[in-house]
Amino acid sequence: MLRNMKALHWFLPLITLFVSCQLAHAQDEKKNVAAAKKMFEAFNKHEWSTMAGYYSDEALFLDPSFGTECVSKTRKETVAKYAEMEKMFPDIYDEITGIYPSGDKVIVEFTSTGTTPDGTKFKLPIIAVLTFKNGLIVKDASYFDQ
Repeated sequence: MLRNMKALHWFLPLITLFVSCQLAHAQDEKKNVAAAKKMFEAFNKHEWSTMAGYYSDEALFLDPSFGTECVSKTRKETVAKYAEMEKMFPDIYDEITGIYPSGDKVIVEFTSTGTTPDGTKFKLPIIAVLTFKNGLIVKDASYFDQ
């Protein structure tokens, strides 16, 4: 009996630590999902400064419009990119069709729609893998067929 009590005394703190870590992890995932959704809301309102505020001061972007390698962009550069995009597609809108947290990442499935300068409507399915650190996006890897 005493031996079982000693084992329990040693094992109980480990279980407590494990459960605490799992709860903290789940809270971080919830916060990251909420931030991703708010970032998309700002995008759809064309509030580029607000949207860029969900990114770290400098974030990595893997985006076909920047080439095939990750590039580092500041918030100011992010605002400029999306302001230019709005000029080309004034009605651009992203509809989230799925959102999946996984550790420090949030995978967002969405469909981007808009109208090109010649009046052609487009509909583009996209996947973005957003990596978070301290509540901010530090990497945005977007995948779509150009």
